Amino acid sequence: MSSAELLAKHDDRRGRPENSDQQQQGGPAASGRKRLYALDGMRLMAALGVLSFHWTAYVDIGGIWPRGHSPAQVMPAVNHVAAYGWLGVNLFFVISGFVICMSCWGKSVGQFFVSRVVRLYPAYWAAVLLTSTVLLTMGAWIRHGAANGLDAQAILANLTMLETPLGIRQVDGVYWTLWAELRFYVLFGVLAAFGLTYRKVVAFCGVWMFVAILSIQAKSELLTTIAMPQYAPFFIAGMAIFLMYKYGPNLLLWGIVGFSWLIALAQVRPIEAMYVNVLNHGLNWYVVAAGFTVAMGLVLAAALGLFDWANWKWLTVAGALTYPLYLIHQEAGWTLIHFGLGHGLGVVGSLGTAFAVVVVVAYLIHRLIERPLSKPLKKGLDRSMVSLREASRAR
Repeated sequence: MSSAELLAKHDDRRGRPENSDQQQQGGPAASGRKRLYALDGMRLMAALGVLSFHWTAYVDIGGIWPRGHSPAQVMPAVNHVAAYGWLGVNLFFVISGFVICMSCWGKSVGQFFVSRVVRLYPAYWAAVLLTSTVLLTMGAWIRHGAANGLDAQAILANLTMLETPLGIRQVDGVYWTLWAELRFYVLFGVLAAFGLTYRKVVAFCGVWMFVAILSIQAKSELLTTIAMPQYAPFFIAGMAIFLMYKYGPNLLLWGIVGFSWLIALAQVRPIEAMYVNVLNHGLNWYVVAAGFTVAMGLVLAAALGLFDWANWKWLTVAGALTYPLYLIHQEAGWTLIHFGLGHGLGVVGSLGTAFAVVVVVAYLIHRLIERPLSKPLKKGLDRSMVSLREASRAR
């Protein structure tokens, strides 16, 4: 079946509403909806990359490394490779574009809202409170200046996940990616409110990419905040890859992914410049470009079934731990490393101990907070959505 016929089949049925294809089960992967275990593994890989960047690639973490005992001096090879660990964030964004499109397909905007709140907030609240407690009680071991400005107002504002637009300091620097994710969710939620179809998602990808590029030329802070030109190509590529997964690849979708890749490569320099400040050395453009390529290529390979053999159940657990691990690894992790160094564990021992602790804590957050809290939170929000719909119909 040609691309034009497929579009016509799913979007232009006479006598049917535009969003009626939400109930269709056509497409190579629409039936069965098997879990892509490989994506869970990729999430873990991305989180470990970011963790290695923060723990071993920084020139200095607030003065915690004794002179002559930093990772760059003790383990230069690891330090050199970890300097590119931040590329895991870009992999996260591609996966997010894919997974959000998948999870929202066939659902109302209310269901999409509930799913995102339940998925993001319980572990995040735990991480904010845990990290705040560490920074306020471990003064001798925290990064220099890490607790500056951290008061009740800042902590409460961070619980909203909107501290960045509110102009309030983040409890942990890694939260900046959550602000990017939230903006993507809002954009996608607007699209979902009109009903998701093949054609609408393709159009959304095109319009978003155009506005993102326009924001660079316009130098508008508001437009840049909304369109996120440096990260939009990764979200867009993820959405196009999902359409390949659901409906099968075609030249149009390959074109969207390829164009996203080219736009991402065109912006390597400004992204690279942000990380040079904390690395105190340059990065190789070709390595960064390869990282962008791998980020899109891995998700594409999973969507096309090249990783179907990777169906190990433990990947599901790994994927579940990725989010809390990501949230707590930076400030709390640095504090653990500093504590270990102060007690004679050395660089390798401190890094190993800190890693073991954050993995265990991430598991406890998932099992004791995230899972138990998610169920009543979802139930309450679902009831709220029902009440909202009933009140709207009654009026």
